[in-house]
Amino acid sequence: MKALFLPFLQMNSGHHSVADALIRSLEQRIANIECRKIDFFSYADKLLEKAFRITYLTWIDHAPQSFELLYRKFVYPSKSSKHFNLFEAKFLDKMKMLINQEKPDLIVCTQALPSFLINRLRCSGIHTPPVINVYTDFFINKLWGLEKIDYHFVPNQEIRFELINSHKINSSKIFVTGIPIDECFQPRDFFPPHPPYNILISGGSGGLGDLESLIASLDEDDNYFYSILCGQNNKLYKEIVSLNKKNVKPLSFISSRETMNNLYNQAHAIITKPGGVTLSEALYKRLPIFTHSCLPGQEEINKQYLLSKKLIYLLDPKTSVARQLDRFFNDSQEQIRWYNRVKAYYEQIECPAWQKTMEIIIQLPECSKHFSENLSFSSSTS
Repeated sequence: MKALFLPFLQMNSGHHSVADALIRSLEQRIANIECRKIDFFSYADKLLEKAFRITYLTWIDHAPQSFELLYRKFVYPSKSSKHFNLFEAKFLDKMKMLINQEKPDLIVCTQALPSFLINRLRCSGIHTPPVINVYTDFFINKLWGLEKIDYHFVPNQEIRFELINSHKINSSKIFVTGIPIDECFQPRDFFPPHPPYNILISGGSGGLGDLESLIASLDEDDNYFYSILCGQNNKLYKEIVSLNKKNVKPLSFISSRETMNNLYNQAHAIITKPGGVTLSEALYKRLPIFTHSCLPGQEEINKQYLLSKKLIYLLDPKTSVARQLDRFFNDSQEQIRWYNRVKAYYEQIECPAWQKTMEIIIQLPECSKHFSENLSFSSSTS
């Protein structure tokens, strides 16, 4: 049995984190499964992928407003997109080549471009193995392939209804799994915290999101100890060290999920950008979330969705961070209300993505005979 996972770009991102989490869960349960993760963009054209990646990171860092405008115009909100000639002309043949070369039994798309291309191939009559779309944000942009995709793993009931009502997707193909996270992350019980408070600050794996301004504004307050996740941003790490603030500690890139889980367990809140996977991990851990900034495009849309659900809190850059945190930590009733809102949000989840993927694998005619004896379900969910 071979499963092909298709994220996007050669950089740490939610697309890769979700693929990695699903691969780990499947490999723990299916003895003879082969999971292959391939960034399709670099497979198709390594030089173009590198140029695009550098341009993207530079653009969102130096001209976020123009990127936001472009994203809103061409990528979101989701609409039926029958043609996207720029992608088709360059990449359709490469996608056919990849599928013929890898010969997978199942394809899992954790980013829109591979899904779009496979959908176009199927619309033109080309056969492929079953395909799963796994959405890694709290919305669907217009680049995702939809009508010819076999299964849709969506983050919430709103996206389920959107697929059914706006895109006419059969409800039997849609499963509310949440945004998949690693199984090592498990919910914490609610206990009213007391000072000193441990606060995680994250800018994503790249250390982006104007962390410098946020960190410079942190007061030396004995009630708050800040651990800064710098990711791969070595410049930021050195700058924090040079500040010599006794209650601010930089942390370099963390690849271990277990280490991140321990940090979550020790934290009383997280200050972060609204990336889909980081938010899902923190929410599932029942870790109060405060957003300090967001990258243009998908993070802005994630932020607006979660603010509408009152699942996150927005920090005012003109007001002391500690004073804003005080308002939350000094209000035990609001803490209980927040915890109950998060609990209610997760009650809509039907099953974890890894479990539904295994059920799909069992149903594959070429796999059921050989692999059903090797499948075992765990009671843990993510």
